[in-house]
Amino acid sequence: MSTAKKIYNMLPEKYRDTILLRSFGLFKVPLLFWLRPSVIELSADNCVIKIPFKRRSKNHLGSMYFGVLACGADCAGGLAAMKMIIDSGAPVSLAFKDFNAQFLKRAEADVYFSCKQGAEIKALVEKVVNSDERHNMSVIITATCPDKFGDEPVATFSLTLSLKRKSRH
Repeated sequence: MSTAKKIYNMLPEKYRDTILLRSFGLFKVPLLFWLRPSVIELSADNCVIKIPFKRRSKNHLGSMYFGVLACGADCAGGLAAMKMIIDSGAPVSLAFKDFNAQFLKRAEADVYFSCKQGAEIKALVEKVVNSDERHNMSVIITATCPDKFGDEPVATFSLTLSLKRKSRH
């Protein structure tokens, strides 16, 4: 077992996925680390990420900045795929090919970003692992502010997940 895997397993289970996401942010995408996302759920079916509504995530109108909302959607779809890739044990590169958003209400509280396509993402990863071709899939993310609007969406996102098995050099 690798040292990273041993350290990961030593962490309290409740915080493992949040630490994984924030560490990825710290070393690869510093803005994610700055926004302090938390993993609420990461299962075979669902990924839910929370971004707190704080000074660093607000715009001049007192709602969550649309760039922060985009980061949350990226995290929810990306982490769901990253988990499936890690579980597969195969070297797969992950990127988003495009991004569409609909902003429905002002997000004026903590925002929860949900991706409920775990089974579909897992099937895509399996397809990519057994192929030398790039494969794409539309991933839908729903953003809610439960403290303000309950389950009513404040935004919806559609991102095209693009995966390819890394070449072996």
